[in-house]
Amino acid sequence: MRYLVLFKTMLKQEFILMRRYLFNFISGLIAIYIIFLLIFLGARALGGGAPGFGATLDAIVVGFLVWTFALFAYSDMAQGMVREAQEGTLEQLYMSPLGFTRVCLFRIVSSFSITLTFNVVILLLMMATTGRWLHLDVISLLPLILLTLAGVYGIGFIMAGLALVFKRLESFIGILQFAMVGLIVAPIDRFPILRYLPLAEGSRLIRGVMAEGLSIGTLPIGDLLFLAINTAFYFGCGLLVFNLLLKTAKNRGLLGHY
Repeated sequence: MRYLVLFKTMLKQEFILMRRYLFNFISGLIAIYIIFLLIFLGARALGGGAPGFGATLDAIVVGFLVWTFALFAYSDMAQGMVREAQEGTLEQLYMSPLGFTRVCLFRIVSSFSITLTFNVVILLLMMATTGRWLHLDVISLLPLILLTLAGVYGIGFIMAGLALVFKRLESFIGILQFAMVGLIVAPIDRFPILRYLPLAEGSRLIRGVMAEGLSIGTLPIGDLLFLAINTAFYFGCGLLVFNLLLKTAKNRGLLGHY
């Protein structure tokens, strides 16, 4: 019951923040769409008449969608920690009887609902712009997206822990944005070792569902099992590092200061 109350509280907070800062939400939506538009127009100018360009567009749309999901997943935690520290509420969250780590876990679950809404709108805009209406099998896509992003949230926990200790991470977050692009477009077929990196395997499976019309039932069991293990590893490592950095911040007396 206590966990349900915590989840409802976190979810309510996310929706209140979105409603209160609606202009910021819409601005972010427009900014992300403009970035995609530039990529799309550039790709069309370079290879618009080439054979197989439709498949390239599909890959661009899927890759950009996964990138926006990942962008929110790893940066949301860090930015949330900085915001709580600035507002002076970080110590209050830490003193929650449910534990600070559980509070953070429920926070990312609730923020995912906002992220999902944001990305559905982005996806519809991208498909309308390109004229490529992809296969949207929700039953297949949602588990794959959750499995893929769980590993990225592990990286988000590490970022949140670093934010508790170092406070300012804007430059580092900017570097990771480009690193995420590399993980999403990693050529797993030519270099199988790359599938061990976060995002790479999940992006490939999501692309198979959306661009090739596959379903989660037709995907190889071995690939799904590998994705689950890979995600669990990165999420577990992220949670471990987060708790170590949280302990460091506590010992240094940094939780109540920005």
